[in-house]
Amino acid sequence: MRGEAVRPAPARRLALPSLTGLLAIVFIGLGIWQVERRRWKLDLIARVDARIHAPALPAPGPETWAGFDAADAEYSKVALAGRYLPGPETLVKAVTEKGPGFWVLAPFRSARGFTVLVNRGFVPEGRREPSQRSDAVARGETRLAGLLRLSEPGGGFLRSNDPAGGRWYSRDVVAIARTRGLGDVAPYFVDADAASEPGPLPLGGLTVVSFRNTHLVYALTWFCLAGMSAWAGFYVLRRRGDEEAAS
Repeated sequence: MRGEAVRPAPARRLALPSLTGLLAIVFIGLGIWQVERRRWKLDLIARVDARIHAPALPAPGPETWAGFDAADAEYSKVALAGRYLPGPETLVKAVTEKGPGFWVLAPFRSARGFTVLVNRGFVPEGRREPSQRSDAVARGETRLAGLLRLSEPGGGFLRSNDPAGGRWYSRDVVAIARTRGLGDVAPYFVDADAASEPGPLPLGGLTVVSFRNTHLVYALTWFCLAGMSAWAGFYVLRRRGDEEAAS
């Protein structure tokens, strides 16, 4: 029996093919998940596009704030009538197609009796002071329209807001309202459009509406890995079968 090859136990022979089969199942599941995510993302893009191009509706008032679902209202076109409140503006760091600078946020008192922060638009870094701009905050009755946006709590990437130092990296509605002593404000802010803030400074209408959608690439990647895993398992089984037949 010395010349007879020692065959591996069945459990050992099937270990690697079983592992590749399990991996193939996992990869197929991940691919299907990405397909479902892609369907959700395309639906989101379609809904947001419809909101942006719909007629402007009155901005949501306090009667809706208790159960307000900002995610379902983001990028809706809204209209406001009232006046800007006196007091300092809040400048939030921004990088736009116009270069680096700041978003200019100012509190707006609606004729309906509530306060909302309005992003009047962009100013470059060298024009942050109102005296350096041609368009100071209007004090009289004003009508404006824009896109409803979600609050951005905390700060930017690796940079936390510093209210005490006057350094803002995100448009955090709650923190700005507390720092400025504004009391209760709307749980959202409004990006003024180009017609409401035509500039030259601040310049409105620079909202970028973009959603990253790479789910199809990820899905194809997972499905390819599933196919490779299945092929590897089949190859191992076939090779071992040929070896056993030859012996």
